[in-house]
Amino acid sequence: MKLDVDVLRYLSKDDFRVLTAVEMGMRNHEIVPTELIDRIAHLKHGGTYKVLKNLLKNKLLHHDSSKYDGFRLTYLGYDFLAIKTMVNRGVFEAVGRQIGVGKESDIFEVAREDGTVLVMKLHRLGRVSFRAVKSKRDYLRHRSSYNWLYLSRLAALKEFAFMKALQEHGFPVPNAIEWNRHCVVMSLVQGYPLVQVKQIQNPEVVFETILGQVVRLAEHGLIHCDFNEFNIIIDDDEKITMIDFPQMVSVSHRNAQMYFDRDVECIFKFFRKRFNLTFQESTDDVDGSDEDGRPCFSEIDKSTGFLDKELAASGFTRKDEDELQKFIESNEEKDINSEDEGVELVEDLKKTNIVDDYSLPLEKEEDNQNAVENDDELAKRLNKQRRRAIASARKGRKTIASRNSYKAKGKGLTIPNKWLEVRT
Repeated sequence: MKLDVDVLRYLSKDDFRVLTAVEMGMRNHEIVPTELIDRIAHLKHGGTYKVLKNLLKNKLLHHDSSKYDGFRLTYLGYDFLAIKTMVNRGVFEAVGRQIGVGKESDIFEVAREDGTVLVMKLHRLGRVSFRAVKSKRDYLRHRSSYNWLYLSRLAALKEFAFMKALQEHGFPVPNAIEWNRHCVVMSLVQGYPLVQVKQIQNPEVVFETILGQVVRLAEHGLIHCDFNEFNIIIDDDEKITMIDFPQMVSVSHRNAQMYFDRDVECIFKFFRKRFNLTFQESTDDVDGSDEDGRPCFSEIDKSTGFLDKELAASGFTRKDEDELQKFIESNEEKDINSEDEGVELVEDLKKTNIVDDYSLPLEKEEDNQNAVENDDELAKRLNKQRRRAIASARKGRKTIASRNSYKAKGKGLTIPNKWLEVRT
C-alpha cells in the first residue's frame, strides 16, 4: 500500500483518537468491536461512527462484519500513528520520497526542521514474499497467536536495539535515532548498495574489509544471517556500512555455523562473479581459515564481547529468553497504550480515564469481584420483592398490579396464592 502522507494533513484530533482506540482494542481483539471503539474513544454525540467512516474511506482501517461488526488497523493506519508520534517528538518534520523497497520493509527519506535528511524504515512483515516469517524469524518466541502489526513492531524494536549496540561498539552501521511501533529512524548513509556497483578500484581491499566485519561480528557473539550485497552500502571512498539487522542471531544458536557459512559464501560468490576475484588455495597454514581463505566458524575466538547476551539474540538459554520476554512485554504494554509521553492525544485519554476504563476487561480478578458484588445486590432486591409478594398473598391482599391482573379484573376471576408464590 502506497504511503500518501497528504491525507495526514486533513486528519483531526478525533481521527487519531479513534485510531488509537482501535490500536488499544487490538491488544486482545483481532477485530475490534465497534462498541468497544466507541467506549475507548469516548467522543461526544456519537462522533466515533462518523470518524470511523472517514478513516475507512482513507483505508486507514479495515471493516469486518463476518462474525460481528468491527474494525482493525491497516498498515497505512499504523504508519500514520507512528509518523504522528515522530512528528510530535520533533524527530522529523517532513516525509519525502521512497528510496527503497524490501521483502519486509519500506524506506523513505524524512527531513528535520533544519533540513537534515534522515531515513525512516517502516517494517512490513506479512507481505506475500515474506509469509514464512513465523518459521524464519524468532520474534514470536513461544507465542502461539500473533498479527502482522505486532510482528513488525517486534522487528523494529530488535533492529533498533542491535543498531544502537553495534554503533556503540564501533561497527560501521547507521546512527540509530528513534523508534516507535514498527518505525525506525536512522541517519542517511551516503553511498550505494553494493549490488548496484559495477566497478571499484580496490576489490581485494573491500572484500577483506567485508569479510573482516563478518568475523568481527562473530567474535562479539553475533551473526548477521543476511550479509550480502543488498545489505552493504559502499561510498565513494570505498568505505562500507552494514544495514538490516532484524534477523541477527547469537553464535550459540543451534544453526549458527550454517548462518555464518552462508554469509561467507554470499560474499565469496558475489566478488567472484562481479569482480572476477579468484581464491586460490592458501600455502600458509593460517589458524581460523579453510583452504581457500574462508574463515572457519569453529576457530573464531568468540570471547571479544558479549553482544549476544546484551541484546538477547536468539539461541540463548531459557533464562536469557525469559529476560527478553519480560523486556518485550514491558515495552509492549508501554507502547500499545499509545506510548507517546508528550503527545496531547494520550494526555487526553488519561484525563478522560479512557485508559483506565479500557483496562477493566483485561483484569479478570476485578471483573469477577465486580460481578459478585452486582450479583449480591441483585439477589437482595429479588429476595426483598419475593418477601413482599409472599406477605401480600398470605394476608389476602393483592400484589403489585401486573398485566395479567388487569386482564382478570372485572371478570370474576381470582388469582390463587399458589400462583403468586411460583411467580415470584
